Amino acid sequence: MEYRELGSTGLMVSEIGLGCEGMVEEDYGMAQKLLDEAERSGINYFDLYSADPALHEALRRALDGRREKFILQAHLCTVWKDGQYKRTREIGEVRQALELLLKRLDAGFIDIGMIHYVDAMDDWRAVADGPVMAYALELKRAGIIRHVGVSSHNPQVALEAVRSGLIEVLMFSVNPCYDLLPASEDCEDLWRGESYEDALLNMDPERETLYEACQRAGVGITVMKAFGGGDLLDARLSPAGRALTVCQLIHYALTRPAVCTVLAGARSVRQLQDCLAYEEADAGLRDYAAAFAQMPKISWQGRCMYCGHCAPCPKGIDIAAVTKFLALARAHADIPETVRGHYALLKHPAGECIRCGACEKRCPFGVDVRGNMAAARELFGL
Repeated sequence: MEYRELGSTGLMVSEIGLGCEGMVEEDYGMAQKLLDEAERSGINYFDLYSADPALHEALRRALDGRREKFILQAHLCTVWKDGQYKRTREIGEVRQALELLLKRLDAGFIDIGMIHYVDAMDDWRAVADGPVMAYALELKRAGIIRHVGVSSHNPQVALEAVRSGLIEVLMFSVNPCYDLLPASEDCEDLWRGESYEDALLNMDPERETLYEACQRAGVGITVMKAFGGGDLLDARLSPAGRALTVCQLIHYALTRPAVCTVLAGARSVRQLQDCLAYEEADAGLRDYAAAFAQMPKISWQGRCMYCGHCAPCPKGIDIAAVTKFLALARAHADIPETVRGHYALLKHPAGECIRCGACEKRCPFGVDVRGNMAAARELFGL
């Protein structure tokens, strides 16, 4: 298992994490089985959005004696009413639900306190300026939650949250189809067929800006819906017009700026193992570029996808890294010192480019690599 630093939290998290959707299977017995497999394979991060008391009890038993081996991302603002989960912003309900969660799990603290499902701008402003965020920060000062996060499907809202400086972690829906769509306050737009009826070209600029802003601000992204609820794995359902593989979709998410872990919403140990196979997969199995280039109604023409097909460079330049730093630098009037510092650590900067063009012949997306190398040399002076 590979590990990544979760933004600026100082936590090292497994690049494959675990969602809680499947833990309710087999009368909640799946929680034990999934956590056993997670521990065996090196997964140390899991998400718990559900307020289901029976699931909490199952998790308490499954975590007994090994709570310290896992980093828990648990959600504020979810409650259990009339036998089902409900989102709330009523502060009395928020407090009671968090207290019940801690009691049921027999946990003294939560690593990441994730404010749940903020997709509307008015909702974000009410959360940020009201009692919910005040309570989250109160919990952080008391050490009951170690870091504050927000979950969202809307890049505009997520960007506001990142720029506020109030959060350290963002839970966001990342996959190659959702990344094409503009912001919406209705998350169901992401899986409506009509959203993909017209030809789509390149990543939505606001989503790209969000990922780069998270990278600059040190906000770690934990990924939900990497497989689009399974639709992207099925050619009949995929908005892309063809099926992608688990390895391709995990690799796509992990190559976005600031992404730290992809949460597998496995409903069985076998499904979790399918995700874990990514860790042993070779470059060919992870490669999504060829599949993307053949999608009938979607084009990433001219856009660097960080896929690595441009390699090897005869001068040893890490073209994808240079391009990523160039995008981060262009997002500011003045280059952030962190970006400049990371670029300076590259063994072979863009200035060593000999303009041979071999990279461009291999790029499936027609990226102007030589132009990017020249721009990076001018910006960074190397």
